[in-house]
Amino acid sequence: MLHETSEILLADLAAQDFAGELEVLVADGGSTDDSVERLRAAAARAGLELTVLDNPAGWVSPGLNLCIARARGDLVVRLDCHSRYPAGYLRRCAELAESTGAWNVGGRVVPRGETATERAVACAMDSPFGGIGWTRMGGAEPVEVDTVTFGAFRPEAFERAGVFDEELVRNQDDEFNLRLREAGGRIVLDPTLTVDYRPRGSLRGVWRQYYEYGAWKVPVMLKHRQVLSLRSMAPLAFLVSLAALAALSVFSRAARVALVAELAAYLAGAALFAARAARERGEPLTLTPRVACVFPAFHLSYGIGMARGWLAAAFRRSGDGGAGKGAER
Repeated sequence: MLHETSEILLADLAAQDFAGELEVLVADGGSTDDSVERLRAAAARAGLELTVLDNPAGWVSPGLNLCIARARGDLVVRLDCHSRYPAGYLRRCAELAESTGAWNVGGRVVPRGETATERAVACAMDSPFGGIGWTRMGGAEPVEVDTVTFGAFRPEAFERAGVFDEELVRNQDDEFNLRLREAGGRIVLDPTLTVDYRPRGSLRGVWRQYYEYGAWKVPVMLKHRQVLSLRSMAPLAFLVSLAALAALSVFSRAARVALVAELAAYLAGAALFAARAARERGEPLTLTPRVACVFPAFHLSYGIGMARGWLAAAFRRSGDGGAGKGAER
């Protein structure tokens, strides 16, 4: 579904100081309102060449692949409607790709919210205690990384590594960037190049988003037979430890003490990091409780999603094994 945020994205594109030709491709996942017509009108007002492609699958990966197949430029830049882009974004991506020779380049994502909940989620994302999957670094020099958010790709990246896996509803970026590096490509991030990202505006939305991140991380790990990062396993480890201690606490006083200690440590950490994040971002300390509530929405939903992903994979494998044995008989 295309939303009003798409029109804001077009305004950002119209304001770019990029001197080369610009081709704007949008994959529509089945809009049922007049958003496509509004988008075309906004593009015409901005003087942008817009092509809208039908994406009957309805999720991101097939839409990206449709746009990649249609793109004719020397750099394919993925953009997101939840984000705002500075006027020099496209030019600097092109310069970074040219100077480094990397197949994928990008900038640092800076979460910024407008409502109280969005601002709280932004604080949590910007904190080392939360922000699953977000790149945090200092310095001003471009550095080689495992992945970047969104990304600007040389066409040879798709020629050498293939396109996005259309079976993945989430985490298609991580999986593609892994294949890109395995094919010999490099990914470079410029910390001075920033993108403003508007986070979800409700805890329910955050919970669903990170639940899906956790659940879809499993197919990526199974496909490549490796753990992408130890950090990505931390929420599941936390969830499993809580469940194990809760079960053992019925029989063991030591388990009850350990469970209370772990919860107390987590809550204390959430409170301290929430206050720190609010202070560093210039938010009032009254936002701290709301920020602290976002952390478990990140961690528990991600852990539950990953647990469900592993269980689903185990059941599928068990079912496949049973079918195979039946065929042999």
